[in-house]
Amino acid sequence: MSLRHWKLETDRDDIAWLTFDKAESSTNTLSADVIAEFSALLDELRAKNPRALVIRSGKASGFIAGADVEEFTKVTSTEEALAIVRRGWDVMNKLAALPFPSVALVNGFCMGGGLELALACRYRIAVDQPGTRFALPEVMLGILPGWGGVKRLPRVVGPTAALDMLMTGRSVDARRAKSMGLVDASVPPRVMDNSARMIALEAPAPRKLPFVHSMMNTPLLRPLVASMARKQLAAKARREHYPAPYAILELWEKYDGDPFAPPPGDPASVATLAEGETARNLIRIFFLQERMKSLGKESAFAAKHVHVVGAGVMGGDIAAWCAMRGLTVTLQDQNAQALAPAMKRSHALFKRRLRDKRPVRDAADRLIPDVAGDGARRADVIIEAIFENLEVKRALFAKLEAAAKPGAILATNTSSLKLADISADFRNPSRLVGIHFFNPVPQMQLVEIVSGEKTDREASNNAAAFVRSIDKLPLHVKDSPGFLVNRVLGPYLNEALRMIDEGTAPETLDAAMTQFGMPMGPIELADTVGLDICIAAGKALAGGSPAASTPSGGAAEPPKKLADLVAAGNLGKKTGRGFYAWQGGKPRKGAAGAVTPQLVERLIGPYLKEAQAVVAEGIVADADLADAGLIFGTGFAPFRGGPMHYLAQR
Repeated sequence: MSLRHWKLETDRDDIAWLTFDKAESSTNTLSADVIAEFSALLDELRAKNPRALVIRSGKASGFIAGADVEEFTKVTSTEEALAIVRRGWDVMNKLAALPFPSVALVNGFCMGGGLELALACRYRIAVDQPGTRFALPEVMLGILPGWGGVKRLPRVVGPTAALDMLMTGRSVDARRAKSMGLVDASVPPRVMDNSARMIALEAPAPRKLPFVHSMMNTPLLRPLVASMARKQLAAKARREHYPAPYAILELWEKYDGDPFAPPPGDPASVATLAEGETARNLIRIFFLQERMKSLGKESAFAAKHVHVVGAGVMGGDIAAWCAMRGLTVTLQDQNAQALAPAMKRSHALFKRRLRDKRPVRDAADRLIPDVAGDGARRADVIIEAIFENLEVKRALFAKLEAAAKPGAILATNTSSLKLADISADFRNPSRLVGIHFFNPVPQMQLVEIVSGEKTDREASNNAAAFVRSIDKLPLHVKDSPGFLVNRVLGPYLNEALRMIDEGTAPETLDAAMTQFGMPMGPIELADTVGLDICIAAGKALAGGSPAASTPSGGAAEPPKKLADLVAAGNLGKKTGRGFYAWQGGKPRKGAAGAVTPQLVERLIGPYLKEAQAVVAEGIVADADLADAGLIFGTGFAPFRGGPMHYLAQR
């Protein structure tokens, strides 16, 4: 048979090696034509009856990224949605029913339908390298794994670990996959083919679940397990906002993961989810995220050495993140005492994220204290992250511009000063670009790439490529007070803080916005950001944004309660007290009052109005990118599809 996406070879041991290499694509995805070809190949293999089958990837980028999400966007009926599910469900069952051993050799990412394919194999081998990750991320698109993942994963790793992966979309690396029983072996790249051959030839008895986990999969105990999981889920996500994790839980509990068992209209039905507004909006966000990733491909710039000036929380965390992502980093501040806290925080980040001793040590070795600032001469990227003082920044950049290599990026992390002002004394002001990270750096995906009137397009494209290379999402914005994120957040926070002066409880305001779908309310957000930062940002915005002024017009004065707290040194989470008292990194809150639609509308109104203004002024290229930036930069309720999309739908 003629093959476009698969290559079949049989070795001297009669092992069939099936290599997936999707034509005209840099990534393996399971589209309709790929699955049709795979299904026909399985029929051919069953007829030939080889000793074993090994499935591997022909792509350097990974194993399988999952189903072709583009196909879901074209679904117009229940029948079409169910046809996509049936196509994958049938072929995975056909793979699972092969009478000879099958091995999934996973090198790189194994996501969604890719993991469902691996689960349908009798054995799984993970190649132990940083890019190998296993996940069922369908829940993040508002849908569920319909090709056997809900059925097979609990039987392989037990319900507790399986439900955690299924209901969060969380990924696991090769070593974690081995320890939880998801794979039979975790091996280095040099022996991966031989390891697959050996397990195929030996065909050991498949691993069995411990008795307790096996019992938890039975109809008798599934309701009890599901009940406990549902309570934990309810504390994190509301069913009306995110129905998919609840549907996954019920599909496992009531129907043992069979996507065709729920009757029409059942909340656990694939069709019910696929036709829902949440899935449409989350799939929209997926494509917006892919568009942001593509912004980093407009330049071939590749950094190896980053020099960060300023070892405060922001600068230190930027340096740590870059070192963790494999770059050599020199971190500069006035003395060793100023650098010490940043080095301590970086080591904690490495231990938390990298876990194993060797990668933790390697990351720590890449982060180099640099009091003298010698690294600036060798760096490909120089990032200034000192306090917001224009004269000090100008003096610093005079030295940095003189020291920097001709092709190096010169960047500021400023959140409130104009690039034109900072670069006023530059010999070549076109070199300066804003690379604006958000706090906390390890958690926040968005990075604003700020272009002033004189910023060279190549410089901003190089900055976007750098940001993408450290696994962040770049977004081009024009140099304007607050850029995108802080510009839109300012009026929203200002309105909430003034409502406190009017007598509304902070807890009520926070409850209103979490019910709307924000990850945290405005008052908790202000405490988290820092109340002194809120005042400074408000002053910076007052000169550039009409919505930052008071309702009666004129310059914005800080809300009274905010000003009083800052004057008393109560700056929020970082000092242990702000609008809330903070213990163990969490705010202590009292009871919230009644939340009305009018209250929600008053709070979100300034946010939406400012989002419209930003688009109208061309601060971002278009409304879709504004939605993307505000979702990934402010946490605007993802299930609503972004503020501009929400306004259009209303």
